[in-house]
Amino acid sequence: MKATSTTSAPAAIGPYSQAIVTGNLVFVSGQLPIDPATGSFAQGGIKELTRQSLTNMAHILRAAGTDMAHVVKTTVFLADMDDFAGMNEVYSTFFSQPFPARSAIAIKTLPKNARVEIECIAEIAPTRD
Repeated sequence: MKATSTTSAPAAIGPYSQAIVTGNLVFVSGQLPIDPATGSFAQGGIKELTRQSLTNMAHILRAAGTDMAHVVKTTVFLADMDDFAGMNEVYSTFFSQPFPARSAIAIKTLPKNARVEIECIAEIAPTRD
């Protein structure tokens, strides 16, 4: 297994990797809606926060040699399930059919008191010769 990271997404805030590649799978750690340029949460509501989390994820996937089209599973953690509709609206713009499998969970508290955190598992597509 190999750690993957990029400066286009926020650095890990603990003893974990942005992503781990093993075999043909990439496991991306939960992405908070932190803008890597500022180190702060993206400005705005749940839609902007969701967009930042998914953008961070896309950058990490690119660094690992894949993209959002190869995501097979996501887990969305929400601090408030009332944010589900707004999150879902933005989430749907990052994926196309067949959509990845997904779990969405309301959780009491996220790191840094974030409103959303999203993790994924993706496949690394075989290279064509």
